[in-house]
Amino acid sequence: MSGDVLLESEFLRVTVRPQVGATITAIEHKQLGLSVLGTVPWEPMNEPLDSGAAPDEHTWLTRYTGGWPLLFPNGGDACTFNGVFHGFHGEASISPWEMEPGVSRMRLSRQFTSVPVRMQREILVEGDLVTIRETAESEGNEPVTVMWGHHPTFGSDLLTGEFELDSGARRVRSDEGYDPPANPLRAGAVGRWPSIRGKNGIIDLRRPLTAVAEGRLACLAYLEDFAAAWMSIRRLDNAVAVALSWDVELFPTAWLWLEIAGTSEPPWGGCTRLIGLEPNSTPLAYGLAEARRRGARLLTLRRGIPIETVIRLHVFKPTGCVRGVAGDGRALV
Repeated sequence: MSGDVLLESEFLRVTVRPQVGATITAIEHKQLGLSVLGTVPWEPMNEPLDSGAAPDEHTWLTRYTGGWPLLFPNGGDACTFNGVFHGFHGEASISPWEMEPGVSRMRLSRQFTSVPVRMQREILVEGDLVTIRETAESEGNEPVTVMWGHHPTFGSDLLTGEFELDSGARRVRSDEGYDPPANPLRAGAVGRWPSIRGKNGIIDLRRPLTAVAEGRLACLAYLEDFAAAWMSIRRLDNAVAVALSWDVELFPTAWLWLEIAGTSEPPWGGCTRLIGLEPNSTPLAYGLAEARRRGARLLTLRRGIPIETVIRLHVFKPTGCVRGVAGDGRALV
């Protein structure tokens, strides 16, 4: 048995893997018969790492499904921070969670070993909406510095046709160090969403594949200065779309990762189609130590002061461009 848990509403079927990060591994719109989270061209292992810390990206990928893990208390590279080793993408994404499952709702909790923090989570599937509520509180006497983010990665039927991205961001910045051969962005470029300077001119990130040859793309950018904290992906034939919205006070940046057949090296094999829309507390995807070295924003948790947040995903059949997201998490089209 895989140990996966199924949550359902009249519209959605959601699969969760509590033993490996409580990762959401699949989201299917039942009436449309279409799935929206990504998949990978290898068979992910469905047991947690005993250490709770992936020493590098390669090890972390052995558990990665292309779905939706939580990044906490680290995001990006493994590192030693304040004398503690933190694995790639953090303990939360790779470790087992205690759970109380139901038909459409799951409650989860974890007492972390790398930091003195307890987190409570709830995943609720209601109609065509997935809602995740989280509360984190330090149980230590000293303040705890962390990164906190979500790594929802989209693909499958959502990306089988031409697609369009949109967002409530006003600024986009390309990563300074991530520059694989299929990256069309100029390192460290800053633009007004959706336009950013590329290596061969201005690129419109709403339709990123129009800027690359042979439909191959691999890049990392950061969306910032949100008028409203949301991002969307719409298939241009209006077969299906997703709209993600979140708490901008906790997650002021969203990492935008595109891997569209752009990486030929193992394990990707040049055949993976994934887009990560990743709200995060920290505007840098290289781990706690590098974020502190560069003076990037980090999050501080203090005993007796819980931090709560809500993130929502709307999965739906659109009728045109996504214009925004309402307060209940549903897209405006």
